[in-house]
Amino acid sequence: MTIRLRPVSENDLSLLHRLTSDPEGGFEWYGFQNPHAMRKRWAEDGLLGDDHSMLIIADGDDPVGFVSFRKRVANRAGHYWEMGLIVTPERRGKGHGTEAQLLLARYLFDHSTANRVEATTEITNLAEQRALEKAGFTREGVLRGAGFRAGEWRDGVLYSMIRSDLAPSSD
Repeated sequence: MTIRLRPVSENDLSLLHRLTSDPEGGFEWYGFQNPHAMRKRWAEDGLLGDDHSMLIIADGDDPVGFVSFRKRVANRAGHYWEMGLIVTPERRGKGHGTEAQLLLARYLFDHSTANRVEATTEITNLAEQRALEKAGFTREGVLRGAGFRAGEWRDGVLYSMIRSDLAPSSD
């Protein structure tokens, strides 16, 4: 397995739509979405904005999911990143998410002054919690009633990594 992150290509748009709009998506299903919105944004900025971006998780040349990250204001002096990901159902449980989260955290620390990366997941998504912990994120606590999905409010779990948690790269 050789996981890497890369920019979204036009050929990836159908995969992104499937992963964000498929009712069988489990924890990722939030209702049908405009099938043209992502293509429009991709045409405008390649899904690489200053405050919100997406990258493809690739295993070799095969796209196996995506990561997204959004800049959040910490205070007047700085910001942090909020991140998430979806791996295709057929590739889950193979370490792709763990590796992608670690790669994204390193990328964000290497290319911004942010000191913190956050991730949240539903409290029942044990696989994602394990993946975050394996990637080096620290569980900070439960977010009661923080997310609405499939007709009900659900508790979440907040994880974070700060710059000093990440071992120096071998470059």
